[in-house]
Amino acid sequence: MATDSLESTPAQGPPKRRAARGDAPPGEPRRVAYLYLAPGLVLTALFVLYPLLRTVFLSFFQWDGITVPVFNGIENYRQIVTDPQLLSLFGHSGVLVVFYAVVPIVLGLVITALFARREVRGMTFYRSVLFLPQAVSLVVVSVAWQLMYAQSGTINQFLGFFGLDQGTGWLGSFTWALPAIGFVGSWLLTGLSVVLFLSGVQKIDPSLYEAVRLDGGNAWHEFRHVTLPGLRGELAVALTLTVVASLRSFDLVYLMTQGGPGTSTSVPGYAIFQNAFVNQQVGLASALAVVLSALIIVVTTLINRLSKDPES
Repeated sequence: MATDSLESTPAQGPPKRRAARGDAPPGEPRRVAYLYLAPGLVLTALFVLYPLLRTVFLSFFQWDGITVPVFNGIENYRQIVTDPQLLSLFGHSGVLVVFYAVVPIVLGLVITALFARREVRGMTFYRSVLFLPQAVSLVVVSVAWQLMYAQSGTINQFLGFFGLDQGTGWLGSFTWALPAIGFVGSWLLTGLSVVLFLSGVQKIDPSLYEAVRLDGGNAWHEFRHVTLPGLRGELAVALTLTVVASLRSFDLVYLMTQGGPGTSTSVPGYAIFQNAFVNQQVGLASALAVVLSALIIVVTTLINRLSKDPES
């Protein structure tokens, strides 16, 4: 009987402990976490969100920065769309996109493809040299390139040996001033692209290159079928950084030409500064800033969408 009673009694595990209040798995959101985030959120609200909303607000006013603002609706935006001089600013940015983004990325891919095919001794040295322009102050860069672009500068002296000296300063030419600034941007951003691509190549399995060689593939097949697909993420990052740098360019233009000669090198970033602090047209400058910000958001969104793996 005792045995039967024992067999009929269901086995009971240890008593369950009632979870105490606040006893949650690690990583589960808790209210105290917002206390740690609060300083960053406050700083972001003060120095990012508020200036952004204030800029949008001022873009609907005519204001000289001193007197009382006068509401003028979308007049500032209409002026941007209809004024050929303001529209040309975005055309100049389009030219800089070629020099700031297309040229550095193409050169970066070529250099990376050469390094990816074989072991290269002193890779750290080459990477440091290519990235060095990023570490130099833009003021120093601008002064150095101004001296080289001068009428008696290094570039004209070099071209003089081949009879190609144009006889004038490059930055004083309506035709060549903008490409000259763009070339400096190419020099600055090529190293950044190379460093990004070289770091991405290191994660590619070397056996993939061996497989292409065994199938009779050449260097182009290795680049097309192995290197390029393996650098999809790095390409998206490099393209985003370089395109955004070209659209919001200001420093090189301000330091080297101040938008001249005439307005041949003026870009939206410099026009925002000029209208806000020189021409006392804060409303128009704010509208330009809003349009430029919206353009950057659209372009970066498109880049991120196009860079996604279609199989994912």
